[in-house]
Amino acid sequence: MRVLRGLPYSTTCPSAAVLCLGTFDGVHCGHQGLLERAAAMGLGEMWTLSFEPAPREFFDRAAAPARLSNLLERLLQFRRIGVDGAVILRFNRALAQLSPEQFVVAAIKPLRPQVVVIGADFRFGARRAGDAARLLALGQEHGFKVEVLADIERDGERVSSTALRAALARHDFAHAQHLLGRAYAMSGRVVRGQQLGRKLGFATANMRIKRVHSPLHGIYAVRMHGLPDKIHDGVASIGTRPTVGGTEWLLETHLFDFEQDIYGKRVDVEFVRFLREELKFDSLDRMIEQMHKDAAYAREALK
Repeated sequence: MRVLRGLPYSTTCPSAAVLCLGTFDGVHCGHQGLLERAAAMGLGEMWTLSFEPAPREFFDRAAAPARLSNLLERLLQFRRIGVDGAVILRFNRALAQLSPEQFVVAAIKPLRPQVVVIGADFRFGARRAGDAARLLALGQEHGFKVEVLADIERDGERVSSTALRAALARHDFAHAQHLLGRAYAMSGRVVRGQQLGRKLGFATANMRIKRVHSPLHGIYAVRMHGLPDKIHDGVASIGTRPTVGGTEWLLETHLFDFEQDIYGKRVDVEFVRFLREELKFDSLDRMIEQMHKDAAYAREALK
């Protein structure tokens, strides 16, 4: 899968026969339905166009909704689905100030799409002035068709990133899987930390979650995918580690009965059950005691 970044595009700009526009946060069943419809057109290469950071993160970082997927996770899901290429536009002030027509001329027309596919609620251009009707008119002017897909429902519920965030906020991982079509997981490379967990007898595989706001926070029973031998059970923490004065958000996973060196490996951490909120302990001894309890709870939850 090819990835094209930023405006203006290079002289090797591809011909994206079918171009799907959206934020695609989470790449849930609604997004998948849109991409499957685009692929079924059989017109040639299918590309996506999305933004980084998400527009709402740019305009109001503090109030932006939790990100379901970071850029890596989004691209991995695109590749799994069979997307031929992804355009990632850096959402900045210059992009935010483009009128709907300027956006079409700068970002869509150079890709030479035959068809542009959007969801019914897609908005584009300065002050979100562009909607489906405006894009249809601009498509006629600039030589591409526009297909607007209706919302996808599951058991009477509209599939949306908002619904998925709500499921994760209440730690309903079964419903999250229903909306995603897969178990909810976070992906990334294992990085070196302070190795405090190893000193305390709880070695952890650490990942930076690369989100402004995380949809999950606390202690979870998890499964780690992506290592060559098998799927590994464990207990994980998402937070800032307040007991040891941490400030960076990390996903720290302690794998049961596991001693391999996996630094630099790309893995997926699947969330199975919420155990408790992150706490600040008054001593390391108290924290270690709770970690033993968390590990026991997680082993039981994963049976």
